[in-house]
Amino acid sequence: MRKQEPTDTSGDNDYGVPIPGNVLPETSWAKTAIKRLPPEGPLDFAAIFGRIAPVVLDLGCGNGRFTITSALKRPEIDHIATDILPMVIRYATRRANQRGLFNTRWVVSGAYELLDLYIAPQSVQEIHLYHPQPYHDTKESYKRLITPEFMTMVYRSLRPDGLLVIQTDNKPYWQYVQKVLPGIFDWKEQKSAWPDAPQGRTRREIYARNHGLPIYRGYGSPLAGFDAPALEKWASSQPLPRFATSGR
Repeated sequence: MRKQEPTDTSGDNDYGVPIPGNVLPETSWAKTAIKRLPPEGPLDFAAIFGRIAPVVLDLGCGNGRFTITSALKRPEIDHIATDILPMVIRYATRRANQRGLFNTRWVVSGAYELLDLYIAPQSVQEIHLYHPQPYHDTKESYKRLITPEFMTMVYRSLRPDGLLVIQTDNKPYWQYVQKVLPGIFDWKEQKSAWPDAPQGRTRREIYARNHGLPIYRGYGSPLAGFDAPALEKWASSQPLPRFATSGR
């Protein structure tokens, strides 16, 4: 029987930038879909992945570029990627399966619901949030993900030495992040492209760069000393994201 060679995936790209990795022989494919979340309660990462390892969450993962890239470069780390759109999760799952990325799982879920119902306190090493929907119509501002309440859920989910990454190409959204996040995170702005992905970590980032849009990036770790009552007090003192998003 002729040996099956990896398939060239040069045609699998975002605006001309290839999705990393090759399609492996089918015998090496993974099964990475979480087709149905269990009853409410903390996910058992060790049972899901069959090992104990740091866990990265990619919230609103889109077509999966960041998670696929990170999983290929960091096989020692497990990744859970979510999006509310079943179609994009199907495409991302297929790509991960064909690349043999056993250290990834893909699930249709909202970011808020995942953190609220399924993530145990201080159980996640990294949370990545790339280009959350800004909802330009101010009547829909209540749908914006980044709120003080949501940030307390992110804080609660991360390990004390964990990492939060946020990126957007919407200036008013970024200004809101810069105003609110330093209250509970040691927050830093990433002035230039991410060194690991100079062409872009996500499809949206590549699109924005191609169209000359500014991109705003930041990262931080939880500040010490915030228990549940302190987080609730902080959240109640912060403004909601009711800004207009017309400016960039």
